[in-house]
Amino acid sequence: MIDLDAIATLADIPRAQAKARGAQTAILFEGETLSYAELDRRSNQVANAMIAANVTPGARISVLAKNHPRWFEVFFGAAKARACLAPINARLAAPEAAFVLEDSDPALFFVGEDFFDIAEQALAGLARRPRLIALTGERAGFEPFEAWRDAAPATDPALGERLSDDVLQLYTSGTTGRPKGVVLTNRNYRRFMEMAGGIEGFAYEPEERVLIVMPLFHVAGTNVSFSGLAQGGTLVLMKDFTPAEALALIEAQGVAHAFLAPAMILMLLQAPQIAETRLSSLRSIAYGASPISEEVLRRAQAAFGCGFVQFYGMTESAGAGTALSPSAHEIPGKLRSCGQAWPDVEVAVLDPEGRPTPVGEVGEIAIRGDIVMDRYWNRPEASAETVRDGWLFTGDAGYFDEDGFLYIHDRLKDMIVTGGENVYPAEVENAIFGCPGVADVAVIGVPSERWGEEVKAVVVLVDDAEADPQSVIAWAKSRIAGYKAPKSVDFVEALPRNPSGKVLRRELRKPYWVGRDRAVS
Repeated sequence: MIDLDAIATLADIPRAQAKARGAQTAILFEGETLSYAELDRRSNQVANAMIAANVTPGARISVLAKNHPRWFEVFFGAAKARACLAPINARLAAPEAAFVLEDSDPALFFVGEDFFDIAEQALAGLARRPRLIALTGERAGFEPFEAWRDAAPATDPALGERLSDDVLQLYTSGTTGRPKGVVLTNRNYRRFMEMAGGIEGFAYEPEERVLIVMPLFHVAGTNVSFSGLAQGGTLVLMKDFTPAEALALIEAQGVAHAFLAPAMILMLLQAPQIAETRLSSLRSIAYGASPISEEVLRRAQAAFGCGFVQFYGMTESAGAGTALSPSAHEIPGKLRSCGQAWPDVEVAVLDPEGRPTPVGEVGEIAIRGDIVMDRYWNRPEASAETVRDGWLFTGDAGYFDEDGFLYIHDRLKDMIVTGGENVYPAEVENAIFGCPGVADVAVIGVPSERWGEEVKAVVVLVDDAEADPQSVIAWAKSRIAGYKAPKSVDFVEALPRNPSGKVLRRELRKPYWVGRDRAVS
């Protein structure tokens, strides 16, 4: 359980744990360890270095890097300086990263060695450039992180963080290709921490080891990490997910808990090393962020021999919403459900007039509680549209059964979830338009055993153009992140449209989903 008397805000996590268990390893990464005392001291230095750089409360700090212990030094340092960390999705193309930088307008930009080129491309067109710091590696024009950090004192700045402080700004894909910054506050995470210790999949014992494979620009990566550290666990952090390394770490480090995207679960099941790996240390595997088939889930339950917990939520709800507990996984007919609402979180299924639907009737899923985001950064209209009367309207369609279990039916907004990443068709379509030979295009999600869904482009060619799927895919990849680009391309004579000209994506999807339940997690 989390000591909420000692941990009122996220900035208090290293402070409280340094006092309670300073010598214990907080983060284990590639054979190196970072203790709670070191995490507290280093985050103090980062906070003081930020303050010396004129970072004021409410300022944004950006980071573009793969998972690394220094990410936590920067995050907790920013929280102690009452600044807000705005991580950039490491899978974005340079133009997309440039938009996020322009939108967040960070005072400081921390960049990992894998992303110097992308960072420089993204910075090229900015009117105002942030101060550049190399989080790992070296690059001309970027200050070395260690020298920058270690020039600052290790005393706690003690600025008196407030529950109203913006603490984390995670960017989600936008319906028109413009990502939106989800602003989460200390109040959101205070509520998350109050509930997490009582939720299977987030409830850890001190010193238990928690595998972190989800990226730290994703709410699943941050939430599992914050929960693990707040409860005195040890994070076993992976820079990049590979099945063989993940299995080796589970065995060698005695990992007790992990959060895995369904695609990762399938990859582990397919890895030849799983037959020889001892998995007896595992107590729980949480999953979510994209669909999973019952067959894969059953195989995983048999192979890992631990409890499984499914989570449904959004970045806009600080990841909270519903949970399907390990015991509920054993109830006949409930595997397709995403569970029941978290304590003190309201989850409703509403009709177009905002009224609760009867049992079994589909409507839009809405979430209400102190975990709902404060706002979208610089998006007042989108904020007002998404959060109304305290309800977060998810854009997902679903229904409740007679036992109060929620089932996801479809998406109201055509969003595609592939490998845990959100992809909006309009963004991909905008990237494909202009490709030589393309007259019209619609993008849909189709079933994928590995990713849950895959992006497919349905293309109408100009007269006399030759069908060439790879050229369409390559064109898209040069303009948007690789995971957003289509995995396959179909060519048709015309797209189905309604009388007003809107593409009927549901009609395009229908043949690919015959015999399947299109769902999200």
